[in-house]
Amino acid sequence: MQTAISRGLLSVLVSIPLVSACSGGSSSSASASGASQCSGASCGIQGAPTSAAIQPLCPTEASIAQNTYLGGAGSGEIVSLKIDPTSMSYTLKWLESPIPLTAGQVTPTRAGATITGAVTHRTDLPSAEQNRCAFVLQPGNGTASDGSAYATTGTFNASNPPTIFVGYGVAGGGIPGAEVQYPGILGLFSVPDRKFDFYPFIGFADVDTNLADLKGTYNGLVYHLQPSDNYRAVGTNTTETFDASGNCTSSAGSCTTTGGTWAAASAGSYFTSSNPPRIVGGATLGSGAHANMVLARFNGALVPIVVRTGYANPGTLTVDDESGIAMLAAAGNIASGTLDGGFVGADSNFKYTATLIQGTSGKFVDPPTSTAESTFTLAYPSSNQGLLSVQDSAGNAGFAIATGFSPSSTVGGLFAILLQGTENGGIAASSSIVGQTTSSTPYFGIGAFAGAH
Repeated sequence: MQTAISRGLLSVLVSIPLVSACSGGSSSSASASGASQCSGASCGIQGAPTSAAIQPLCPTEASIAQNTYLGGAGSGEIVSLKIDPTSMSYTLKWLESPIPLTAGQVTPTRAGATITGAVTHRTDLPSAEQNRCAFVLQPGNGTASDGSAYATTGTFNASNPPTIFVGYGVAGGGIPGAEVQYPGILGLFSVPDRKFDFYPFIGFADVDTNLADLKGTYNGLVYHLQPSDNYRAVGTNTTETFDASGNCTSSAGSCTTTGGTWAAASAGSYFTSSNPPRIVGGATLGSGAHANMVLARFNGALVPIVVRTGYANPGTLTVDDESGIAMLAAAGNIASGTLDGGFVGADSNFKYTATLIQGTSGKFVDPPTSTAESTFTLAYPSSNQGLLSVQDSAGNAGFAIATGFSPSSTVGGLFAILLQGTENGGIAASSSIVGQTTSSTPYFGIGAFAGAH
């Protein structure tokens, strides 16, 4: 284990604002990508650049075009994404979604919708290689499940656009957002107007369709929003055990990610279950929500990504619109120092955030300005079996989990963090409730490793 974060690491983190641009590559790739971008005092807090040769941060254009990334979004959506860097285009399909096609309505949703559009490379990153791996999803057009036209032009924000960073086996960042608003049913369950610039997303090129492989015990961090409860957000941790048939049990008495047995979904290479638990606790009317799980393989680890897909239908007087995302990691001891380095990801603030960890100390860094923001400490008790205790500088408590790390490998893994407090200045103003102050507690983020360990 290294005892200090490599000097070039912060340069990488502040220039790659979302998940995964370096996540599947080697540690030398991560530190070298910031080379020759500054000198002397101009280096600021990241220190002097390294002199190593620049390494590829993502596959070749031909390899990227061959992959389809299947994953989950914080909006409760299951998404399939394909990027073709040769034609500079993308195809995105929503396989599961609670997000209405049109503001002011709740049905139909984006489930079954497919759009295509152009991608452009980021041009504001400090190296050509970083820009090569970064793709802005320009407004797309396509067809919804009911045959109507659907476009993402109305929510595209050029100052905070949906951007995907492609790594080795993983693609993450933001998929197109949406405007959500509804006057309510019989004077109840109204949804305030809110225009989301993007929804945080993480997808994988390699997914497992053998449910028996899920067998084992996992720690999970869960983050849900309920639009009809003024977008109230709740985050919690869970420890769950699955058998070879997908049945879930928990020492807490009931599972948080699923209420029923997992079964193969008919719409794609993922799994679904009925009656998912609710953690927000707001009012509902009937049921209809379901849980969906992508069983990803990344760096030799099995990574379940679970979304709760809410449901609402005025025609049947049904409202169960709590939706969100969870990441699970196989239970196993994580020693202090294992996570030393940096992570990059999109978070519940609808911002792009870098996370630096060294031993028991961590901090969030604002990518555009290189400014350190909130700080936190981690505890690595041997009894926690991979569920790390976290506390920020204001005393807010939380948890962290990680997966995909190997002492014999130079490739990194995934990291998720949940804190019961406001971090990094709160939610981006452009993705807040219109005309209201929007609570940013709790804070949730998933990031991919971007530095040597």
